[in-house]
Amino acid sequence: MTKCFSFTEAKNWCLRSTFTRSGLRSTLTDLSDGTVMHCWVPNTRNDSKPDLLLIHGLGANALWQWADVIPQLIHYFNVYVPDLVFFGESYTSRPERTDSFQAECIMKVMEANTVKKLSLVGLSYGGFVGYSMAVQFKENIERVVICSSGVCLEEKDLREGMFKVSDLEEASSILVPQSREKLKKLLGFSLYKPPPTWLIPSCLLDDFIDAMCREYVEEKRDLIRAIPKDRKISNISKITQPTLILWGECDQIFPLELGYRLKRHLGDNAELVVIPECWACLKY
Repeated sequence: MTKCFSFTEAKNWCLRSTFTRSGLRSTLTDLSDGTVMHCWVPNTRNDSKPDLLLIHGLGANALWQWADVIPQLIHYFNVYVPDLVFFGESYTSRPERTDSFQAECIMKVMEANTVKKLSLVGLSYGGFVGYSMAVQFKENIERVVICSSGVCLEEKDLREGMFKVSDLEEASSILVPQSREKLKKLLGFSLYKPPPTWLIPSCLLDDFIDAMCREYVEEKRDLIRAIPKDRKISNISKITQPTLILWGECDQIFPLELGYRLKRHLGDNAELVVIPECWACLKY
């Protein structure tokens, strides 16, 4: 039987309305290489305001992760909110799955919108992308905020038991859930005080998976697989921009130790702020 109503799609509509009421418009940018990027941009750019880029993490799309803060930020910044490749309306036919490729794509979108200097906030996986942008485009990126993003993780951390889920395939199946049980696990990892999962109606879980998690499943899992591949701290460039590191004290996806490790890596150029009684910033 065809569903006549979707709570998730209704939520999507409300979130889009929030962005629109905040003075943002939806745009598509064809990068002419098989990649199309979706981005929310200001209806009218104010030259007296600085430009701010918000990069979402693994999860639904940019709408779900930034809607709560957009109405506040819009008063102080020209805000740009892209969907990463394979999220929302962004996609590519190219084979690259690295955070550096995502960074290149976003920078091309910024250039298409004549943004030359900007600060950025990267959440979770978006922190990897934002960090890569700061490395690659140091003349364009002025300040960086990294939120609960394991930029300084190493491939060996998986083997040595740093993470709650040490098997990469199992982790990718949770982060890109295709069943009720996997989505329940993700909620448990993502929320500080998740509701008892047995209280969540199965129809709502199914609805969310169908609306938000069915497209580009393997491509998204490839993004996750690419994160730790051959990753060593010694190979991670130190960014020179002033950097604020925000971390949830009880983060179960990227443990707090990775926040301290990033602070040590960047030294006096970075400030670490730990938020007590908090997992990570909400991924979904």
